[in-house]
Amino acid sequence: MFDDLRQQAAAGPLGQPEEEEQDIYTMKEESHAQQRDRLLGMTPVQRFVIAVMLLLMALILSSLILLVTEKIYIP
Repeated sequence: MFDDLRQQAAAGPLGQPEEEEQDIYTMKEESHAQQRDRLLGMTPVQRFVIAVMLLLMALILSSLILLVTEKIYIP
């Protein structure tokens, strides 16, 4: 009873397995769309994290330079 359950579920309305139509042109377009979303192999979230880390490093280094040159001082 359960032996051919998977085959029956994959079968079309006439009892024959449905064939998935694959268009090679749409597959190429999908791969190009995925490549457009990536810059240097990173996802947008990864690029955002890198940008935030660079911002924090710039803020810390600039405040340290101001402290060393005594343009500002900590009371």
